[in-house]
Amino acid sequence: MNIQEYFGRISFNKPHKDADLQTLAAILEHHIQAIPFENLSMHCGEAIELDLQATYDKIVRKKRGGWCLETNHLLFWALQELGYEVCILGANSYEPAEKGYTAEMNHILLKVVIRGDSYIVDAGFGGAYQMWQPLMLVSGKDQPQGPGIFRFREDDGTWYLEKVKRKHYIPEHSKNAFPDTPELGNIRKIHRFTLEPRHIDDFKQLNVYLQVSPDNILQKKSICSLQTTSGVLALVGWTLTEMKYNYMEDMDLLNITTLTDEEVEKTLKDKFNIVLENKLVP
Repeated sequence: MNIQEYFGRISFNKPHKDADLQTLAAILEHHIQAIPFENLSMHCGEAIELDLQATYDKIVRKKRGGWCLETNHLLFWALQELGYEVCILGANSYEPAEKGYTAEMNHILLKVVIRGDSYIVDAGFGGAYQMWQPLMLVSGKDQPQGPGIFRFREDDGTWYLEKVKRKHYIPEHSKNAFPDTPELGNIRKIHRFTLEPRHIDDFKQLNVYLQVSPDNILQKKSICSLQTTSGVLALVGWTLTEMKYNYMEDMDLLNITTLTDEEVEKTLKDKFNIVLENKLVP
């Protein structure tokens, strides 16, 4: 594994003498705009190994993406190589349908400490809830970014991440321009976590479970999403959504297209730069 090869994969060629915040932000930005959040392996009959070398080969050499356990593990390695003080944390995602957080840890994220300040870095949430810059670990502070305003709340050692939602404008639904009206105000809960340091091995069981459990969303849907300079692209099953952030004030533009099987493969190549070795069953 080679840090220069990783930099090539994410098209990062800026000077990086110091393990500082500016470099961290630049690496995260390049990472999420080059490496898709995707679970296509499990819909191509490929096993996903929770092994750093296997993850590196898949993402860096085969130019694939990965889910949080892969893409954040790779980022963890890269930041360590650059001399950052970084550790792995585990989170429980919020499930809107259940109106609660998952009972088991099902997400991995990173904590980076720079000159005494702690930041949360996550390259593996995907979609519209993907942070674009490191978030300072402080409770109750609004942290505006391209995707929206993120905010942490801390309660008795448990940290909660939430995002202020924007309205959605879907041209073909122009009579109903705001279909994304949440029932409880405009706050979307994302996940909760503690600051207990974790090891990648703590997620081995989760890695297996997500690949065999028919109940979880990653089994039910093939997902590939990639952050762009202006928003996010997401291919879920046969549905391609192109979201442009802040198209109008406090409103995101959504273009939604339903693809054929042939178009799915072409779209993965053209828009996500992914060429699969095995046949995808969307």
